[in-house]
Amino acid sequence: MARAQAGSGKVTLFQQKTPGGLTYRIPALLYLPSESTFLAFAEERSTPRDEDAKFLVMRRGQKEGMSVQWGPPEPLMTAVLPNRRTMNPCPVFERNSGTVFLFFICVESRVTESQQIRAGRNAARLCYVSSQDGGRTWSPATDLTEQVIGGDLKNWATFAVGPGHGVQLRSGRLVVPAYAYYIHRRLFGYPVSFWIKPHCFTFYSDDGGRSWHRGWILRSVRALECQVAELQGQDNSPVVYCNARSTHGSRVEAFSSDGGDRFEEHFLSKKLFEPPSGCQGSVVTFPAQSEPGRPLSPTESSKAWLIFSHPTSRHKRVDLGIYLNTSPLEEDSWKAPWLLYKGPSAYSDLAVCKERPLLFGCLFECGVQNSYEEIAFQLVTDVELERNTREGAS
Repeated sequence: MARAQAGSGKVTLFQQKTPGGLTYRIPALLYLPSESTFLAFAEERSTPRDEDAKFLVMRRGQKEGMSVQWGPPEPLMTAVLPNRRTMNPCPVFERNSGTVFLFFICVESRVTESQQIRAGRNAARLCYVSSQDGGRTWSPATDLTEQVIGGDLKNWATFAVGPGHGVQLRSGRLVVPAYAYYIHRRLFGYPVSFWIKPHCFTFYSDDGGRSWHRGWILRSVRALECQVAELQGQDNSPVVYCNARSTHGSRVEAFSSDGGDRFEEHFLSKKLFEPPSGCQGSVVTFPAQSEPGRPLSPTESSKAWLIFSHPTSRHKRVDLGIYLNTSPLEEDSWKAPWLLYKGPSAYSDLAVCKERPLLFGCLFECGVQNSYEEIAFQLVTDVELERNTREGAS
């Protein structure tokens, strides 16, 4: 059993058994306010390689004041399709029914992403399982591929959800971030890898998860793994914010005024860097906080802030940082990062507990020699976050 205490550093939740052997990758984190519980997900792989993914595993963490008590790892054996590997956990919580939807892709065994892109032939399926009891039991897998993507799949070399968490908007819409390698042109009827580019988009549901739909891809920029959060516009209208991995050396930030169906505006961030091959990152929103001696005005108190987790180096996947943005509708308004982990680090996922005291959970890949050695969890208070991001910016 592992206990994480706010302000006391990380605890290991999933650990590589031997170098090059059984490995856990691709963290996803969800907080269930109705149960005061974190759910931590990861892929179990026979080696660190993507093609050696097997199935998903989960640990439940019960929040007790300023700490989290973690239960043992559990394999999710309903989140599978025959002769396929399960990848990219992406959970979302539906608050009205109390349902957890866990999205993922199931990929043909031994077929890599690069093979799909070279051939222009998709080998992935869009699936989910659901839980009505806080992740204690799970439904059989539902394959949504034909229903939600259908004939458009012929234009996708491959696709994936997340990884990381989805969100429920104030309107009730459930939003699952995703990306696809889109085939823009063909030569003599055959796809050519040079014309296959990655673009982000969303899947969403307006009826509590009974039916799902696909948003429009953001075609004007190359963007891969992404996450979304809900903000409030200048006129108090809702805005869906997207933060995506890119191959441009900087993160892509995009905005949608129609609930994530279409992202109309985007830019490359000058303050959020990508290492050469890029890396997944995580973003969450939380209520704006007052400064000592200066209470928030009514207008300010209705606004939201963002935090973002990602390796801070331009050169390689090292030094995981937490960035704070107190003006998220303004371009390049991120503060200098707080270094959460110094050393090899890669994918991460954030979750926020909005009860008082305000707490943040970060689930992240890290290690001493490489970033695949473990997936760790760290619990952070709002005071700790603001103090360290303020010091980073000074």
